[in-house]
Amino acid sequence: MADSAAQATVCCVPLTAAPIDKPDATGLARKFKALADPTRIRLLSLVAAHDGGEACVCDITEPIGLSQPTISHHLKILVEAGLLARDQRGTWAFYSVVPGSLGHLADVLRDPVAQASDLVATA
Repeated sequence: MADSAAQATVCCVPLTAAPIDKPDATGLARKFKALADPTRIRLLSLVAAHDGGEACVCDITEPIGLSQPTISHHLKILVEAGLLARDQRGTWAFYSVVPGSLGHLADVLRDPVAQASDLVATA
């Protein structure tokens, strides 16, 4: 619950608009660290692009070319970072992108000056 409150606080405030506090910085660092690995970026992309927006480990192991335990380790990191959700169905785990998690990162990185310029250009 505290993590959700922290995300709500940071969600629309770009890093350039106000100083970030330590707990919010820690949460953001966890998300960016999870994305700092090419395999995890590919896994996130495979899950997001999969039919219905969710994928079973069995569906994404072969395209990555790593063992199932290695894939599961990477998926666990993405789940712990709050980027993927995990749903256990029998012996298989299904993963989906947490709604708003990627938009949250984009909002935090948004450059308010560039966004204002974009708004003026499209008006």
